Amino acid sequence: MGTGHNLLPNYQPGHEEVRREATLVTVNLAKDVRRAANLVRKALRRRRDRADTLALLSERGELPSGRFRIAVYFADDRVNAYQLRQWYAPLALVSRKWPVLVIARTAGGARVVMEETDLEVAYAPKIVDIERVVAEQSIQLVFYVNQNTRNFQMMRYGQMWHVFINHGESDKMYMSTNQFKTYDYSLIAGEAARSRLGKALWNFDLDAKTIQIGRPQTDHFIGAVPYPKDDRITVLYAPTWEGDRPAAAYGSIVSHGVPLVRALLASPRHRVVYRPHPRSGAVDPGYGEANQQIIRMIAEENKATPSAHHFFDNGRELGWQILDADVAISDVSAMVYDRLAVGRPLFVTRPVSQEADVDISGYLSQCEWLEASEATDILCRVDVLLTDEVAQDRLATWSHHHFGDTTPGAPTARFHAAIERMLSDWDEWKLRSGQGVEPAAPTRMSHGSEDFDADSLSAL
Repeated sequence: MGTGHNLLPNYQPGHEEVRREATLVTVNLAKDVRRAANLVRKALRRRRDRADTLALLSERGELPSGRFRIAVYFADDRVNAYQLRQWYAPLALVSRKWPVLVIARTAGGARVVMEETDLEVAYAPKIVDIERVVAEQSIQLVFYVNQNTRNFQMMRYGQMWHVFINHGESDKMYMSTNQFKTYDYSLIAGEAARSRLGKALWNFDLDAKTIQIGRPQTDHFIGAVPYPKDDRITVLYAPTWEGDRPAAAYGSIVSHGVPLVRALLASPRHRVVYRPHPRSGAVDPGYGEANQQIIRMIAEENKATPSAHHFFDNGRELGWQILDADVAISDVSAMVYDRLAVGRPLFVTRPVSQEADVDISGYLSQCEWLEASEATDILCRVDVLLTDEVAQDRLATWSHHHFGDTTPGAPTARFHAAIERMLSDWDEWKLRSGQGVEPAAPTRMSHGSEDFDADSLSAL
């Protein structure tokens, strides 16, 4: 026992252990360097965004007081602009009757909206800036497209309706969290969303708190098809990102994407339109590398066979992809339901992670699942689906369950009717309370993180 006890002080690491330790130190140092470089790039980008945003605001001039009754609150930076971008066209139409103001908390978010739309923007990085906007305008409705924690900095105002409009319809866990209770109203797509919320949330008044509007974006699908009309079967592959936690690990680029796209590219009968989520690789570098591999594969095949017109789509416009593709393949995400809304053939990739939280009580209980093991057999699966009348009828039934009347113009009419109803409710409550027209501002919170610049907070 004594001899064994003395072995540790006399221990000398071998050459292999020293080499492994040195390698580990080198790898960690390289990670630290990359992390530092990334922080510097983000800081420089935020500085440029701030300068450009202030220049754009100066060029535009002051916003007219009392003009806006409807606001859209966006606390995120440009990386999540896709969540707001899908609402550009519906909001532009709304603004013809009720002027719409986007309250952007970051310079990057403000800059994106000003450069991409004609919507008016208020850049409000600090609480005092929000207070100024509220004091100068007559805001009655505030729309929220996501569940950013900084939404609560706007929700302090009690005499305006806070309305969750989300950024898509799907069976992700995100679509039935208890956060829905935070809002005065939630605009939902249809009966499927209502059922989902009813099962997930306790003591939540669906009749009072939700309004079904369908999917107004389908009335504004835009963009020109970037390839010629020919005999090729066009397959849209639109995977989501890898997610930031095991329960949200829906992404298929690694599990399905590479072999699936390789098989389609090898076929003279098919065309690939590849539209990955803009955050692909944000958490997992391996996922990002698989994404880049697919992009390279498409470029190489187009070089070898230019007439194929395969397409890597990283554009802002969304619509032509969903409408034109003969078959769509998507992960469990809002993209599934955008495609479902137009009632055309669709595969949903089954997550390989056992921890992924998937609600299989709705459309996903009868959808056309694509297993990872079937990715290499995609050509056969596509051929079968295109001639399956039973699957098409089933798809039409679920489309109506999720979105109601999808006749062109119907979702927009329901969206505007919902706005009319909420504005009318606001007027009723104003009269009932016996208070003035202008919403009362809360006591200013000038301590702690509440008074931080939102651009600074986004770096944390």
